[in-house]
Formats: sequence, C-alpha cells, structure tokens
Amino acid sequence: MSPDQLSSTFAALADPTRRAILARLAGGEAPVTELAKPFAMSLPAISKHLKVLERAGLIARGREAQWRPCRLEAGPLKDASDWLDGYREFWEQSLGRLDDYLRELQSTTKEETHGPDDQ
Repeated sequence: MSPDQLSSTFAALADPTRRAILARLAGGEAPVTELAKPFAMSLPAISKHLKVLERAGLIARGREAQWRPCRLEAGPLKDASDWLDGYREFWEQSLGRLDDYLRELQSTTKEETHGPDDQ
C-alpha cells in the first residue's frame, strides 16, 4: 500500500458523515437517495462525500439503468487497520509497564502500612 493511499483513507475517514455512510454500506449496497436520508444535507453534498470515498477506494458505484448503487470496498480499511496494528505492541508494552508500576506501588504501600513482618 502506498503512503498516499493510506493518507486518502484516513482523510476520507476524518468526516463523521463519510464514516456513517460506510457503516450503512457495511450492511449492503444502497443508492445515493437512500444514503442521503439520515442526513440534513442536500443530495449534491452527499455526492461530494461519496466522491471522496470513491477516490479513496472505499466505495464503488455500479450502474443499473438510472440507478447507481454504492457498495463498500473494505480493502483500504484493512490496510489502515494493519497500519494501526503496528502501534498495538507499543500500547501493550506501555500498559504492561504501568501495570508493573501499580503492583509495585501497592506492594510498597502495603509494607509501609503493615510493616514487612506483618505479612
């Protein structure tokens, strides 16, 4: 995956309307009019959001007569998830060190309260 593709994916995901559209499309393809219903915005505004999602490769539009259903293309989401997973180990190690510190702190507090011989 190119860095530009990852940037396009995250830029597209930065908007809550676009994330809501993707969530709807996870349930199956839908026409633009149906995708626009939950939002208080014009069809041209929704079309602009769809173009951003399409350029990022997150949706594709079909053609059935006058109807152009949109469908989710999840590949770029997987790539973004894989990229974020690279930081999972960092957070797990950081939380592990915090857990060790808290255990040490509790042990020290217990010794100070009861003395080392009371245990």
